[in-house]
Amino acid sequence: MNQQWKNVLISPDSSILEALEIINNEALRVALVVNENNTLLGVITDGDIRRGILKNLPLTAEVHQVMNKKPVTASPALSKKELNNLMSSHGILSIPIVDKGIIVGLETITSIAATEKYDNPVFIMAGGFGTRLRPLTDNCPKPMLKVGDKPILETVVRSFVKAGFTNLYISTHFLPDMIHQHFGDGDAFNAKITYIHEETPLGTGGALGLLPDSLSDSLPLIMINGDVLTNIDFERLLSFHNNNNADATICVRKYDYQIPYGVITGNGNKIVSMVEKPVHHFFVNAGIYVVSPDIFKSVPKNHRIDMPTLLEQFMSKNKEILMFPIHEYWLDIGRIDDFNRAQADIHSLGLD
Repeated sequence: MNQQWKNVLISPDSSILEALEIINNEALRVALVVNENNTLLGVITDGDIRRGILKNLPLTAEVHQVMNKKPVTASPALSKKELNNLMSSHGILSIPIVDKGIIVGLETITSIAATEKYDNPVFIMAGGFGTRLRPLTDNCPKPMLKVGDKPILETVVRSFVKAGFTNLYISTHFLPDMIHQHFGDGDAFNAKITYIHEETPLGTGGALGLLPDSLSDSLPLIMINGDVLTNIDFERLLSFHNNNNADATICVRKYDYQIPYGVITGNGNKIVSMVEKPVHHFFVNAGIYVVSPDIFKSVPKNHRIDMPTLLEQFMSKNKEILMFPIHEYWLDIGRIDDFNRAQADIHSLGLD
């Protein structure tokens, strides 16, 4: 988000000349008209000012006479991609970020195009055997299977680098040399890659205990299964975790299951209700986490544990374990049908 937005706030009784000076000085091409509570009342661009001058309004006239009182605005929850699409569809160069009527920021086409850099470590789990994908995985680690023209793991790596995360750790176990040879030290992918090798499988959370002790005590770690294909907004995920002071955040996906029969509920011999083929809704673990240092540094070296068990331990200590629903594309490539679906989907996701 552009950090100069507070400099372009202006009151409705300010003059057009004052608005023009703000637009010129801040180079954001817009002034935001707010009241004393920072409620957004309207926006002014140089085009609005030109139209006011053509109507013979003097530069001393108040800005509320020329401002756009119904500007396009956006929620803080929108991703950069969604913001870009919204601005493009309306042909605008900037958009106020509004939360319950209050201005909380300003995004511009330029600020969205700029990729912020993050020092947060990213841990990609790539040590599984992929038994459900045999024979494809007899001589190839599952994350190294090609979807489109590149391995799944490369798509994951490139997605993080594109989002500004370049401090990557990859856990290995089965045929680690294939992964080492493909990625090297990460330089060819504009990343720094460190390998964490599990001599014996340690579960989905045990490899955290093999990470170097030198990792930051303040930066949360993003963790992802190496066989997940997704275009989730990792920046938005990290912001959610930080803004909510979470100890851990689990990405979840809505999953619907329809019972293929009519379901009858009874009380003794008496039927209480009948529902024809009801659909049940669940949130399932998407295999993507944000974990704060006090959690990932608590795992002992070479200790086998799965992530749900680890996080349940901290839930019992009243730690903030939150869920982040994924609405973007997400596919866990665990079966042959999933692998075939990924081949069909990859070209439409902007990930290939």
